[in-house]
Amino acid sequence: MKQEARAAVYDEKLRVEAYRLAGMAQPFPAHFHAYYVIGLVEEGERRLVCKQQEDVIRRGDIVLFNPGDSHACAQAGGGVLDYRGFNIAKEVMLDLAGEVTGRRSLPGFSRPVVCDAELACGLWSLYELVMERSQEFDKEERLLLCLSLLLQRYSQTFEPCVPECRDEIEKACTFMEQNYAGRICLDQICRCAGLSRSTLLRAFAKAKGVTPYRYLENIRIGAAKKLLEQGSSLVEAAMRTGFSDQSHFTNYFRLNILFLGLGASALCFVTWNAAVKLLGAIKTSVYIYLVPVITVAASVLILQEPFTWMTAAGTALTLAGLFLSESKPKKERAKDGTAA
Repeated sequence: MKQEARAAVYDEKLRVEAYRLAGMAQPFPAHFHAYYVIGLVEEGERRLVCKQQEDVIRRGDIVLFNPGDSHACAQAGGGVLDYRGFNIAKEVMLDLAGEVTGRRSLPGFSRPVVCDAELACGLWSLYELVMERSQEFDKEERLLLCLSLLLQRYSQTFEPCVPECRDEIEKACTFMEQNYAGRICLDQICRCAGLSRSTLLRAFAKAKGVTPYRYLENIRIGAAKKLLEQGSSLVEAAMRTGFSDQSHFTNYFRLNILFLGLGASALCFVTWNAAVKLLGAIKTSVYIYLVPVITVAASVLILQEPFTWMTAAGTALTLAGLFLSESKPKKERAKDGTAA
């Protein structure tokens, strides 16, 4: 049987505790917490009772416990439970909810169990950043974005509103472009733009399609590439472009090269050859126009990028063009039938 393991890290910056339970077999009798619990099931199947409601939780499910919610769980299958989660004190949640919604009031999650792939991906990334004790501000972004999704979808008190703030966003971009070589924190960008953290993240993602941290990372990568082309060493390029260390810098390039050079390119050649054999060269060439649609779907599901009206319009036009290219007018079909 898999050995039980527990691990926990308290993040001073976020004021949130991340923890993991692995190989858990014993049941948990009815109990409650004085804080919020947001958990993600990695493996296993359990029967959960909360708020006089019974659910079977499985891999990928998210559990949401408000302070004081009595709950109990026991194994439903033969496997053990692997689970990772976050504990958030009420005073911290009060501050976060006020930042996200503009009102300092404690939220109440409407359901104890939800299945949400986008949210699960965000929580997984946040957990990794906390456990790695990351000093970058992308973990603050992740926390606020995850909480925004939680309150918007599973709390009745949330009123979504994404402001434009075009001038403020341009100020934030200019600040990062001018100061990328130094250590930048999210609070500095917020002060420069004159926005709260939550407002900045939502408005920035709406305007630019990426979070401020991803925008900053792209600036740094672009500057580092230029330095490498000019003959700088990896260490010098990393230090002069704001990366915390050389390993952070090289890992970024290594992952991109592995993905683009070995993963994506090799998969592209294999699938293209298979498609040509199956459909023929002409039809395969037509269906290659589905690539933008697949890219949009992957960016939303994996990278958690926003699905804007412009993205929706482009996707619809692409699919419409593909449909038109595959359809034949009635007269042409009749001719084909007569010729046959």
